Parts: sequence; C-alpha cells; structure tokens
Amino acid sequence: MNFINLNAQYLAYKDEIDAEIQNVLQNSSFIGGLKLNEFEKNLAHFVGIKHAIGCSSGTSALYLALRALDIKEGDEVIVPDFTFIATAEAVALVGAKPIFVDINLNNYNLDFKAVEQAITSKTKAVIAVSMFGQMSDLKKLNEMLKNKNITLIEDGAQSFGASFKREKSCSIAPISCTSFFPSKPLGAYGDGGAIFCHDDALAQKIRILLNHGQTERYKHEFIGINARLDTLQAAILNVKLKFLEQEIEKRQILAKIYNENLKNCVIPKIDNDAKSVYAQYSILVENRARILQKFEKANIPYAIHYPTPLHKQPCFKEANHLEIKNSSYASEHILSLPFSAFLEEREQEQVIDLFKD
Repeated sequence: MNFINLNAQYLAYKDEIDAEIQNVLQNSSFIGGLKLNEFEKNLAHFVGIKHAIGCSSGTSALYLALRALDIKEGDEVIVPDFTFIATAEAVALVGAKPIFVDINLNNYNLDFKAVEQAITSKTKAVIAVSMFGQMSDLKKLNEMLKNKNITLIEDGAQSFGASFKREKSCSIAPISCTSFFPSKPLGAYGDGGAIFCHDDALAQKIRILLNHGQTERYKHEFIGINARLDTLQAAILNVKLKFLEQEIEKRQILAKIYNENLKNCVIPKIDNDAKSVYAQYSILVENRARILQKFEKANIPYAIHYPTPLHKQPCFKEANHLEIKNSSYASEHILSLPFSAFLEEREQEQVIDLFKD
C-alpha cells in the first residue's frame, strides 16, 4: 500500500502526460514559453483570479509574496505554530520576525482571537495556512486585518481546489500561495508552486523578483532570485489540472467512508461552508505510539503532520519558552492515514480495521 498512490494517478493520465512531456522535449522550450503561459492562464481561470504566477516551489512563493509586500527586518508576521516550517522559514529569510500563534482544534487553522491578541505596531502581515486542505473564513479574517492596515497572505500549499462558501482557495487574500509538491492535490513531478493576486503592480513585481529582479535582459531593478517554474512541470500540471475536480469529488467519497467507519479516534471536522480537498486525512488519537506499532506490524504506511510545533524547533530557539496549548496537543496526537483519489477500497478497509479494537 502507498501512503499516496502517485503511480496509479500517472497511469490514469499516462498518454496525455507523456505526449506533453514529449512535446516540450521536441520544442526544447524548457524555461517560460507558451506552455507556461497556458498553464498560468488555466490556473487563474480555475481559481477565479486575475493573476496566477508559476514559481519554483511553495516556499519560494511565500518568500516572493513577502518580498513583493516589502516586508523586512524589524517587521512582524503572524504565522500558525502548527504547520510545515516553510511558512515561518520564509518570514525569517526576509529578515522579519515570525510570531507564532495557536490554532483551533476544529480545523487546525489559525485561531482568529489569538491572531487579534498577537497584533502589535510592528505587525505587517498574517499568513493563514489552510491546513490539511480546509480553508477558514478568510473573508472575515481579511476584513479584520484590512481595518488595521495588515495584509493577509493565504498559504494554500495544502488546499488548492478547496473552497469556502463556494469561493476557491487562493482567491480571497490580497496575495496567496500554493505548492505543487508531488503529493499535493495538484502535484508536479518535482517541485513547483504559484502565487495569486488581483493587483497588477503586485503581479508585475513578483514576476520581476522571481527572475533575478530583471526588468529587461541584464537590467536588474531589484535583488531577486531564480524562482521560475520549469516549462516541463507546467505542461504536466496542465494535464493534471483538467482532472482535479473529479479527483476532489473522489476524495469526498473516500473521506466519507473514513468518517463513517473509523472508531477510537477524532475524525476531521469540516465546516458547513467549507469543502476540503483532504490533502491529508488527519485524525487525533489518544495513544499514538501504540497505534503506530499496529500500523508497522500490518505494514500500513502513515505520516505525522507535524510532530513538533514550530515554536519548539531548534532554529527558532528564541521562541522555545512559549506555551502554545492546542498546537502542542495536535503535534502529540495527530496521525495522517493513507489517502488519495486512487486509494483502493481494500486498502481503506485495512486501515479502518486497525481502529476497531
């Protein structure tokens, strides 16, 4: 059994993916070009936003978003304490200070009251991660922050294709980011990411920054980086994007089976207004060590997203003294089960059986 069955997905779309790869190889257009432009146009249409800008990874997307907003040393950016390190890492890389805030245990996303309490005169942005594929009410959060002259950034690395009140992830915040890491709901065959916004000037600045700060050949307006999305990845993603909606619907069916049959654990809570893409199907368990022994004995894969809250990471030692209750609890009890649109019925039954006694 695979934790995420990427091979089955490839075989389902093999002919189209192989043809697109061959087309790029024959044209030898590996950076930029028509395939990248086509993918960005399709991405923007899918999300319902003016600008979609492909880049090299979800991490570089966050970094570029912060750079485009001129966030720098002395600034503070509020981030969830329970997430992958890239969210806070990007803040530190631009010289700003990540302010770790607790989550709620309903959807593992930012606790809005905790955000409000963490705001200071130095707060320039809030990065809201749409954890495990489910968005929060980002419109509500955006309005709250707009009144305080603080920019909301959605980290939609796990939630591309999700929605809240029928509005898609990466369409609500002034600037949003996603990842195309292979295991994501829309995954490349390597690293990749994208940034989304409505603002023309912001989009133009991001495009300059991701190409060495270059406004024309060998003329560099900013200190930028090389964060371009490879054309080969854009071509592959363009094929997979066509099938994303039907994969999301399959994820709903599989999640429902888990929801109705899992015992002795806390299943994901999905807001009535939200549609999750279940980037991970993550549960809370009381005695994780004992359950992991059962998984290993049955040779069933699992993952822990995430075993250590960010404020306890060695690289953020200045925050190690903090006590962040829900984040710490989630790290100690979270467990992610095998899940993808290609999870087989017999495989899912094996996982469910582990929880019956």
